[in-house]
Amino acid sequence: MTGADSAPSLRDRLRALRPESFGADPAGARMDRIRRSPNFADGVFQNPVSARHRPTGSTVEFAKIYFRKESRVRRAPTGTIPVHPTTLADVAEPPASGLRITWMGHSSVLAEIDGHRILFDPVWGDRCSPFAFVGPKRLHPAPAPLAALGPVDAVVISHDHYDHLDLPTIKALAGTDTLFVVPLGVGAHLERWGVPANRLHELDWHESTAVRELTLTATPARHFCGRGLRNQQHTLWASWAVTGPEHRIYHSGDTGYFPGFQEIGAAYGPFDVTMIQIGAYSEFWPDIHMTPAEGVRAHLDLQGGRPHGALLPIHWATFNLAPHPWAEPGEWTKDAADEAGQAVALPRPGEPFEPGSGKLPEEPWWRSVSHPIAQPWRRPRRIETETEPRSDDLDLAGER
Repeated sequence: MTGADSAPSLRDRLRALRPESFGADPAGARMDRIRRSPNFADGVFQNPVSARHRPTGSTVEFAKIYFRKESRVRRAPTGTIPVHPTTLADVAEPPASGLRITWMGHSSVLAEIDGHRILFDPVWGDRCSPFAFVGPKRLHPAPAPLAALGPVDAVVISHDHYDHLDLPTIKALAGTDTLFVVPLGVGAHLERWGVPANRLHELDWHESTAVRELTLTATPARHFCGRGLRNQQHTLWASWAVTGPEHRIYHSGDTGYFPGFQEIGAAYGPFDVTMIQIGAYSEFWPDIHMTPAEGVRAHLDLQGGRPHGALLPIHWATFNLAPHPWAEPGEWTKDAADEAGQAVALPRPGEPFEPGSGKLPEEPWWRSVSHPIAQPWRRPRRIETETEPRSDDLDLAGER
């Protein structure tokens, strides 16, 4: 064999230059399985309901809104976010009710369910970005070092975007004995980062795997995927239903609203707690992220159309990813849940709670570090008294 024959191909040389954070593209038997998926057609994974994942409308108008000084200011807190410093003592004793939830910020959640521990979408990095020096930076520190949480039975990933699948966090967890449960195709990234294939469970929608006494099921979501410059849509996105001997929980991942929540609830619910994406929404991408009102509606769909269990708002407060004010998702979710008669948990990042304890964290903690919020979702109310004439212009909704 000559030197020329043994030289790496241009494709191999380009692949070697690819940043590690980009992960790896599915290939071989994994790609064969992807092609056989009922959710894969025309060379890409398909949504359960059609969805545009690129911004709609005018790019110029979006840029005006996003980069306007006043808008930039309102997308950040006014001071230090009050984080509960999670300690080993918080999670050392088993939950009295059998179910305890600790929101670590954004979509990262530690769920202790029926004697087992599941870590959803763990992101402990400083930025959700392929590069350490640029990209959305954390607005609050992680409530605890990753190692302080102790061992977990499974790490569950909803999809491969940087604010859900974090290279430094996965590399740290790869050195433990935990299992990784991920949507179809995402395992290619994890294998490149050092996760052994025998600790990977890769699932298509409605496929399940057992982790000790728990059943973890990948359920549909309305979103998209991709980490590199070329977004081939060869990695699936998912929400997750977890069923234990006594409890059921649901994590939405990222998703736009779609009728499939009713089907998921009928098949795998009702749930003791749902962890629902309510942040990073915009009129420029209405198909792939839910507003808080849609998030509450999704929770009710999952619960058979009635208030039930607890709703934990996720995907907000930690990173600045959309044009809306920083605290708007929390305020809007509280209003929408109150209007629906639905119990909502509003913990500070790192604050554990037990959904079945009868007492949820309800304090709107963000108000102490938030700019005033316009609350455009509140409908004007008409009032009428014996001494005052009726006025269609009088709005007391802001006093609720």
